[in-house]
Amino acid sequence: MVPTTPLVSTTPTTGVLLVNLGTPNSPSVADVRTYLRQFLMDGRVIDIPYLGRFALVNGIIAPFRSPKSAKAYKELWDPQTGSPLKHNGFEVERLLQEKLGPTYAVALAMRYQNPSIASVLDALLAKNIEQLVVIPMFPQYASASSGSVVEAVSAELAKRQIIPSVRYINKFYDNPGFINAFAQIAKPMLMAESYDRVLFSYHGLPQRQIKKGDANNVCVFGACCEQITPKNAYCYRAQCFATTRLLIEAIGLDPKMCITTFQSRLGRDPWLQPYTDKVIGTLTKEGIKRVAVLSPAFVSDCLETTIEIGEEYKELFEEQGGHHWQLIPSLNNSPAWIDTLAQLAQKN
Repeated sequence: MVPTTPLVSTTPTTGVLLVNLGTPNSPSVADVRTYLRQFLMDGRVIDIPYLGRFALVNGIIAPFRSPKSAKAYKELWDPQTGSPLKHNGFEVERLLQEKLGPTYAVALAMRYQNPSIASVLDALLAKNIEQLVVIPMFPQYASASSGSVVEAVSAELAKRQIIPSVRYINKFYDNPGFINAFAQIAKPMLMAESYDRVLFSYHGLPQRQIKKGDANNVCVFGACCEQITPKNAYCYRAQCFATTRLLIEAIGLDPKMCITTFQSRLGRDPWLQPYTDKVIGTLTKEGIKRVAVLSPAFVSDCLETTIEIGEEYKELFEEQGGHHWQLIPSLNNSPAWIDTLAQLAQKN
């Protein structure tokens, strides 16, 4: 007998691999040191020759930075749920699975530490998926983030005998759903109080990494970033400024009160400017008292948002005469963000 209603498959045909940066297994100094070593030994993160990178990371950065970073992670760590980055990531995994339904298999991996890309790929491929959508959880493309994820996933897939068709989503900074999701969180907070300035603080990168990706030799770290063109479409700095412009429009802010800055620099080489901490000093000298901060380079609150922006920069601002410093939360597991991820996964 021919069925009168179509059968709904309960077998996933599409795998969705979400990959975020990573987090230590615990806030102990030993685990933080292990995490930093794996993270910073990535040649896309510290892009110098291997021997120099090995000496720098294992001889200087990991030994001396680990205790300080471990202290910060202990402030961040929840006794029940652990790292916010991982906790939010698993919530996103669960909610996105519910949203997409049984023909999709959604899984979260971390570029560094656990759950590893290799183990999560094994679990997805064991479900005999026909296609794989890989979403690095970084809105703006950079070699050190999205590029590293693409390289790592591709290397792991190359070890397998059967490789499904693969689609990488390596940037989504201008996706209307992403912009709308951030605006939904930011707008009520920004409209509820009066602020003198709104900072858009993005994770920084060494300038040399931007130049390495400048195949058209157009980068001057200035006016070239004021619009996206075919020649700078993968310029991280230009994408950050574009994100700011889109959010200003979506939220309804006055562009004159908004500033794009870059945080988290490391070492003596020049990084993307203006530096967030330096801008804070300039603002306080100008008599600016009330500042709100968004960090649209992160889709989940983490060490760089909660501790660096929310606490360290707040303390710096207040020490220099500022009165009110407000961190706007990230997307975390908001419904609009889940909708955006579903749209990204389903798009052909």
